[in-house]
Amino acid sequence: MGIGKPVKQVLILIAGGVLLLVGIALLVLPGPGLLLVLAGLLVLASEFPVVEKYVDPIRDRAMKAAEDSVSSPLRIAGSVLAGLGLLAAGVVWGLVPGLPLGGWSTGSSLILSGLILFALLIWSYKRVQARRAAKTE
Repeated sequence: MGIGKPVKQVLILIAGGVLLLVGIALLVLPGPGLLLVLAGLLVLASEFPVVEKYVDPIRDRAMKAAEDSVSSPLRIAGSVLAGLGLLAAGVVWGLVPGLPLGGWSTGSSLILSGLILFALLIWSYKRVQARRAAKTE
């Protein structure tokens, strides 16, 4: 027995809304804001077709930002340094309880942010390399 359509819509609305709100917050905070906004819109569009008109413009901007992040060795190095900084800050925040908001709850979120940054950096790099290889063929 499956869940009812109204329950499914509410769950999709909550999941998409959370992704969208976190993505919007990450537009001004460090993090993959546009990609999370895109993920939220894709989740919402799966159940609410009226949202689909916003997906393509955000997808174009998110993909452009992902490609720009690996467009030069200097940008890649900066991203790697930022990721390493997040990992180091996470360990410090986890081990030094006297810091503001000290503890592993803050530390683990910083570490997770660093790992997400590395995953997105690798994904962006592979995507750009595949696109370049397709253009040369």
